[in-house]
Parts: sequence; structure tokens; C-alpha cells
Amino acid sequence: MSKFEDNGGYYIDGVPYMDCKYTGIPVKNVSTDATSVISDQALQSRMYKMFPEDFENKTKSYKPTGRPAGWHFMNEFVDKDGNVFHKGKEQPKLKGTLPPTKVKAKKKTKRRTKDEILVARHKEKLAAERQLKKDLDKQKKFLMGKQ
Repeated sequence: MSKFEDNGGYYIDGVPYMDCKYTGIPVKNVSTDATSVISDQALQSRMYKMFPEDFENKTKSYKPTGRPAGWHFMNEFVDKDGNVFHKGKEQPKLKGTLPPTKVKAKKKTKRRTKDEILVARHKEKLAAERQLKKDLDKQKKFLMGKQ
């Protein structure tokens, strides 16, 4: 046995593996010089326990401003505090001189279910088949000389 296998390492299809010393999860592609390994999940949980404030700050990165979506693309936008923005850039000289921009609520479009989509597709196929049959009958009458 080699030193790698003495430390708990093993090979699967020629790829060296070793089990995590905390969770027992197999870790792939480890160095054959390794004496023990820690899985990524065990490492993350240990880091969270050591530095919880870092993880809390990163999860709450988005803070809503209360402005509507796309306000920074508007030619002119005035928020409820009276701040005036031209194409997203604040114009402090104009603060409080204009009334707040009225924002229209977005209309929610009703989404169709899978069944509704399939039924509509089936109706379209039936209508197309009816039209083809009409056209075929018309051509038959024309060829027979009945018009």
C-alpha cells in the first residue's frame, strides 16, 4: 500500500478520492500527497461559524429605493422627495421645483396554462384542416366543371 492509501485515499477509475474528515463526503481529484481533506460544504459551514457578519452582509446586498423600474432611463424623473433626475443623473439645482412624477402601475398579463395553450393549438389545427378541405372541394368542383 502507498502512503496515500494509508491515509484513507482510494482510486475510482484512476481518479484519486478521499473522504472529508468532517462530513465523510467523497472529495474528487485530491493530491496523492494529501493526508486529509475538507469538503467544500464543510469549509463553508466552518467559515460561516467563524465570520457570520460577512455572510449576512452579502445576502442582503439589494436595497430597494422605492423608485419605479427604469427610472434612470427616463428623460426626467422626480421622486417623492423632490429630487430631480435627468437620464438618471441628479440635478440638485432643480430640487423641489417640479411635482413628483406619476408612475403608472404595470398591467399584469394573464399567463396561459399548458392546457390552454394545447387547446388553442388544437383549435388552430382544426381550423386549418377545415380550410384545406374547403379548398380541396373547391378544386374538385372546378376540375369536374361544376364550379
